[in-house]
Amino acid sequence: MARRDIDFDAEGVTLRGWFYSAEGSDAARPTIVMAHGYSAVKEMYLDRYAEVFASAGLNALVFDNRNFGASDGEPRQEIDPWQQVRDYRHAITYASTLPEVDAGHIGVWGSSYSGGHVLVVSALDRRVKAVVSQGALVHGYHNLRRLVRPDFLDGFREQFDADRLARLNGEPPAMVPVVDEDPLAPSALPTPDSYRWFTESHRTMAPSWRNEVTLRSVEMLGEYIPASYIEYISPTPLLMLPAAHDVLTPTDLAISAYQRAREPKRIEILPGGHFDIYTTGFERSSSLARDWFLQHLAP
Repeated sequence: MARRDIDFDAEGVTLRGWFYSAEGSDAARPTIVMAHGYSAVKEMYLDRYAEVFASAGLNALVFDNRNFGASDGEPRQEIDPWQQVRDYRHAITYASTLPEVDAGHIGVWGSSYSGGHVLVVSALDRRVKAVVSQGALVHGYHNLRRLVRPDFLDGFREQFDADRLARLNGEPPAMVPVVDEDPLAPSALPTPDSYRWFTESHRTMAPSWRNEVTLRSVEMLGEYIPASYIEYISPTPLLMLPAAHDVLTPTDLAISAYQRAREPKRIEILPGGHFDIYTTGFERSSSLARDWFLQHLAP
């Protein structure tokens, strides 16, 4: 399969990534738009998913979120979920200009944080004709309260307010680690499996990943509720792929959100935890996504 580097404008910020051309056809083909989750960069397994899609005759457009990896944007390492939703839509617009792309058959794929983004994008943007959301964060308010001990929450709020005042006074944003070996130490994703996956992925495949995000990124996570849009996705076909033992984006929250979605929809609960989706569960998660897109974009 052919892969080339791409870049496109997102209202003044250049986003960069890869375009995978579908195998087996010179005609314009259905295309999957993809970005990663919380702080992750495209080298963290997204190439593997894109290769599966391209091998099945689907183009794949993969990009780094703004402020991360190869993409531009300031402040670096800041995650604004609503800006990332808008950037998915910029990527769809860019994809529709490419000669290889059948603009009437575009799907979106997301995982973890971007698994929540694609729920919002597919509810708001009717250019999307199929959506796959795996290991999704569906309710930031509840999710943050599952991850952070109740007696720590007031301390977080004090830090958020102090950071806001410091920014007003021209100081740089406060930073916090994405992960820490000690799950009780301050970090954005305080679970042992998060630490293992991010540090191993950084060491073996993604040297550009940095173990920090702005403190405000954590505050915005707690304010973000993609599940509030899920009933508006229909009639766009929705596939959700939660992990059975997910402690980072809890399984029950995803299942509860799915129950409010309207047809056409499907859910498949994958074995293991949140990060097993990318590793031991990759063949299952990628094949389910591939088949869903083939069914609804290239029947």
